[in-house]
Amino acid sequence: MTKNSKIRVRFAPSPTGFLHIGSLRMIMLNYLFAKKEKGIFILRIEDTDQERFVEGAVESLLKTLKTLKIDFDEGPYYQSKRLKIYQKYADQLIKEGKAYYCFCTEERLEKMRQEQIAKKQAPMYDQHCRDLNLNIKEPYTIRLKVPKGETIKFNDLLHGEIEFKSDLIDDQVLIKSDGFPTYHFASTIDDHLMEISHVIRGEEWLSSTPKHILLYRYFNWEPPIFIHPSLMLSKDGGKLSKRKGDVAVEDFLEKGYLPEALLNFIGLLILSVPDKANEILSLKELIEMFDWDKVHRSPAILNIEKLDWVNSQYIRKMPIKDLTKLCLKYLPEKTDYKQKNLEKIITLEKERITKLSEIGETTGFFFEDLKYDPNLLKWKDADRTETKASLDKSYSILCDVKDRDFQTDKLKALLMPIAEEFGKGDRGKMLWPLRVALSGRDKSPGPFEIAEIIAKKKTLERIKKAIELIK
Repeated sequence: MTKNSKIRVRFAPSPTGFLHIGSLRMIMLNYLFAKKEKGIFILRIEDTDQERFVEGAVESLLKTLKTLKIDFDEGPYYQSKRLKIYQKYADQLIKEGKAYYCFCTEERLEKMRQEQIAKKQAPMYDQHCRDLNLNIKEPYTIRLKVPKGETIKFNDLLHGEIEFKSDLIDDQVLIKSDGFPTYHFASTIDDHLMEISHVIRGEEWLSSTPKHILLYRYFNWEPPIFIHPSLMLSKDGGKLSKRKGDVAVEDFLEKGYLPEALLNFIGLLILSVPDKANEILSLKELIEMFDWDKVHRSPAILNIEKLDWVNSQYIRKMPIKDLTKLCLKYLPEKTDYKQKNLEKIITLEKERITKLSEIGETTGFFFEDLKYDPNLLKWKDADRTETKASLDKSYSILCDVKDRDFQTDKLKALLMPIAEEFGKGDRGKMLWPLRVALSGRDKSPGPFEIAEIIAKKKTLERIKKAIELIK
């Protein structure tokens, strides 16, 4: 623990694009830990890489966090507004002989790098400017002077003691030629000044930690506790890639994954849940059960099938009025169905969908003119004559039903006894052609439920069209 007894953690993204699903897992790790310990969750925008800065990325991040109802206690802080602070500490290191000016051009550095690669050496700065003592006239960077022949050790909460040989650590750039600090320098200074007690970041930053440890030592600061959880991988064990599928959180939300379900899914990727029969957990429940001993050590796998299952559970439990409201954006803009009937449609289909965007496809037959293969109307080995006779009978019966009696229970009570006359295993001879005539699909809700929603006029029109098709 640092000198600060209060738990203070931060999520510190670079505004270089969308919020990655892997980054959401890091947000959740910080957030769950902070809330469990009644600590402080800080948002810090690390916008010092001006070449990779994406306009609107910060706004998109804040909007996504708001949708997910992930609140931060402090921030957002912007590193681009703290340049004088970083320069002050860089000057201190220069003065104390712990950093130096580097005048090497990009061309020289690239040539050096290519030569090292050709020799199968690890690309590292050759310390060409380390002992120069020149008047500063040319563009320069400021590099950290890494000590030689040392072993740098630190403890990681998940990995235990880790050590690196200093001879294998590059003299990293602290201040770039544009005056902006590098990630390593700025984040270390900010973590100290913001009294961050625990630095929680992906496993890929483990190899950079010795550089940060050196900075803490040079400034005579107490380091925070470092925690490097495993990465999130694709189902095949590879690195997540935008080219291979959606990894942007906003894309998942746009497809109709509910915020609560997405957080629940990420929570399962973080924590070991003893009761596999109860994996539907609220954010509050995830906070209460958070413990570093329960955090998975192995890489998290982005299993979309599991996410679909979790999301479907939330869809089924959601009040129908709220669910219908969320589904509207995925339905045709122009619809003559009233709210009551829309709720009936969503009720019929909510057991079948795994994400809201599927509702447009599964309910399309309610809103569109039907197009289907006439052979789909035939039940098993029934021929066209039998199928037409069945549809004729349904049409004749339904013609006599009053509009107000076009209700599921009444239609079922009227038609089921007639369907049973075909035999116990053959009632499909009547029900199958009727259902296909009303939906145009081999899989859909029952004909009685569909008929109630589309009402008498459209029901008869669709049966009549089916009769014409099967002739």
